[in-house]
Amino acid sequence: MELDRNEYINREITVTFTPKKCIHAEKCAKGLSRVFRTSVLPWINLDGAETNKIISQIKKCPSGALDFCHNPVKIPA
Repeated sequence: MELDRNEYINREITVTFTPKKCIHAEKCAKGLSRVFRTSVLPWINLDGAETNKIISQIKKCPSGALDFCHNPVKIPA
């Protein structure tokens, strides 16, 4: 079974990876190797850098295989 999409979530963002779109340019791993790790699973570790750095690196993905959205803010009751 091949997954079409993978999701990785932290408190601030949800990162999605669509393997079928990936061209394996490795810009993500070369630019932010503490987050985008090619030799371990899960290969995306959102604790590896600040969210703004992760977002910046995702925006450099040439194929669009990586994407993100901001998570809704939960207001305490």
